[in-house]
Amino acid sequence: MPASRVERHRSAGGLVVQGPEVLLISTQEGRRWQLPKGHIEQGETPEATAVREVREETGVTGRVVAPLPGVDYWFAERGGKRIHKTVDYFLLDYVSGSAADFDPGEVSGASWFPWDEAIRRISFDNERKVLQAARELAGVPAPTAPAESPAATGEAE
Repeated sequence: MPASRVERHRSAGGLVVQGPEVLLISTQEGRRWQLPKGHIEQGETPEATAVREVREETGVTGRVVAPLPGVDYWFAERGGKRIHKTVDYFLLDYVSGSAADFDPGEVSGASWFPWDEAIRRISFDNERKVLQAARELAGVPAPTAPAESPAATGEAE
């Protein structure tokens, strides 16, 4: 059996923040929610790719604020070709545009979500970790669990 071919792909993407909300894209007719990303073109920096891909896919322009943790993963294409993909992510501040102007040739939709909902809704655990790191970097506190009453813990008042 011949060894399978491995290709390395490098992409970049971003998480745009506007006030208390972040921007996600949907794919597969809304069954998947994820961060916008795309291939880095020759001569392009990862930061420039992130801004370009966010604008192309969502209709929103952002400005890079800081790098976020990247992700890498493996997948197989038809014919047995294995792909090792690395994605650099960046935190972006909203500059202009409307998510209503998303590119239907690229994605199923683009929508703004409060942090908690975005973290719950995102389809991939590795991107969820990117959102959680972005939230911390942006200084947005994570939700706290409701305090238990003394009766619930068995403690006296």
